[in-house]
Amino acid sequence: MKQSQKPTYNTLQNVGYMLGLSRRHYPSIPYLCLAMAAVTAGGSIAQLLIVPAVLRQVEVHAPLASLVTAIVFFGAVLFLLYGLKAYLKEVVSTSRGNLRLLMVTKISDKMARTSFPNTLDTEFENRVERALVSCQSPASPTEAVWATLTDILTNLIGFGVYLALLSGLHPLLLAVVAVTTLAGYLFSHRINQWVYQHRKEEDTYQGRLNYLLRTSTDRSYAKDIRIFGLKPWMDAVWSKVMRLYQDYLRQRQLHYLWIDVIDLVLTVARDGIAYAYLIWLALTEGLPASQFLLYFSAVSGFTQWVAGILDKISELHRQSLELSLFRETLDWPETFRFEDGKPLPSTPDMPCEIRFDHVSYRYPEAEQDTLHDICLTIHAGEKLAIVGLNGAGKTTLVRLACGFLDPTQGRVLLNGQDIRQYNRRDYYALFSAVFQDFSMLEASVAENVAQRVEGIDTDRVRQCLDQAGLTEMVRSLPQGLDTKLGRKVHEDGTELSGGQTQRLMLARALYKNGPVLVLDEPTAALDPIAEDDIYQKYNRMTAGRTSLFISHRLASTRFCDRILFIEHGRITEQGTHESLLAAGGGYAGLFAVQSKYYQEGDSEDEQAI
Repeated sequence: MKQSQKPTYNTLQNVGYMLGLSRRHYPSIPYLCLAMAAVTAGGSIAQLLIVPAVLRQVEVHAPLASLVTAIVFFGAVLFLLYGLKAYLKEVVSTSRGNLRLLMVTKISDKMARTSFPNTLDTEFENRVERALVSCQSPASPTEAVWATLTDILTNLIGFGVYLALLSGLHPLLLAVVAVTTLAGYLFSHRINQWVYQHRKEEDTYQGRLNYLLRTSTDRSYAKDIRIFGLKPWMDAVWSKVMRLYQDYLRQRQLHYLWIDVIDLVLTVARDGIAYAYLIWLALTEGLPASQFLLYFSAVSGFTQWVAGILDKISELHRQSLELSLFRETLDWPETFRFEDGKPLPSTPDMPCEIRFDHVSYRYPEAEQDTLHDICLTIHAGEKLAIVGLNGAGKTTLVRLACGFLDPTQGRVLLNGQDIRQYNRRDYYALFSAVFQDFSMLEASVAENVAQRVEGIDTDRVRQCLDQAGLTEMVRSLPQGLDTKLGRKVHEDGTELSGGQTQRLMLARALYKNGPVLVLDEPTAALDPIAEDDIYQKYNRMTAGRTSLFISHRLASTRFCDRILFIEHGRITEQGTHESLLAAGGGYAGLFAVQSKYYQEGDSEDEQAI
């Protein structure tokens, strides 16, 4: 799905979508909005009538009791309406906020459950980000749309009542009011369109400023800023962007100034004509002062109702564009089969043979394949190592094996069956994996290992931590397994080192206990000895289980049944560690370079000692 100029859903469809969503989850919202509109319009109408009504009592020399009764009556009505309005505002804001949070959950769920290739699509990521922005606060379209609909209803009610009050005046006066109101609206609408069309320019400036602010205050950048003296450079970039942003703001304010000037001119013209006409009626036909005040206030109020209807309909259209984008994000097509796929039950001891049948893969918009014509069988229970230089295609091969990607050409088969027929989430359940980029959550140690909040087997958690070499570290933590990790959510959280985090991820993979184990360079932060120790532990713990190991340190994978050496997206060598060394090919050459590096490093360390 590519972004188009015309939204997929129009305003009426989006209003219908919001009403349907409300009906299923918070059915009171539309009725609360209708009640809020009636109460708000009623308050404005009562305010319009109170002064002319009291003045009329004075004009007819009504008894004091009648005058006081009229004042008390209107005061009580206003008190009741404003009190009811305040109550409804609190009730409806809670329901609208809950519905908005539900919509945030929908977008989050879409991002968390979508086909993995979508996460690599820049356009999809931009859509998700914009959809989340449309839900981030009460002023965002997904919640503000209810206020807009309420305002439209309020203005329609007020328009109807005021039109009835002014029906006794000359039609020409109403025509003047309508024409000046429409002219003012069209002019302001045109200028507001300029502002709306340039919103991306403002978003760009704000995005750059926010990035600079985050970077300058983020602790992870603190060392680089100081070591490389980045502050003057960041100040210069900030100043440049700020100048451009201020130029844009000056242009925007100039446009808003024109709106104010035109509105002032039209208001003076309209009120002047209304004054003149009503004064003429007072002088020639004896129009009472109370009716003069009522009509003149109604003329001004009528203008506001008409302008309010036009303005809120325009605002509803703008909000509809964001709602359409929100819905288009939820509708984003899935490349994998999920609930409509064939179920795939699994057990920890399930034999899994994965075969690549002439598999090629090319990333979107890439000029050449990352992997080309791979024919490979990973036998059930085999320990397979995949090695090669950076960019050779190792991680892409693992992504294909794990079902994160589908081949551009060829097939990936599980026990002889194309994995595309299965529910992809069932297929994911086969794998316990640790990848290069970690996903440690701001939660307790136990929750990170078990990846759940309830039903945690603490004995098993301890066993997995021990196998990963973290028992002593966890014992030293303030609350043991219950210690919170990270400080973005928990002020008293503990931060782990890179090596400790990698070991924690290994413990997590052990806890899941899937029939296929995948380690995609998970030990980069460990020294060679610690890495070898981890891999040897995996060798013992994964006996009889299909295992894939990726490491840039070739010596770490000597225990594997078979080693693949990948160059330029192709398998150029395969065999045991000894057979590949004996062959004297690319693997042997790379191993010799690494061995020399470690030998030289050890020699230098000894000399230093």
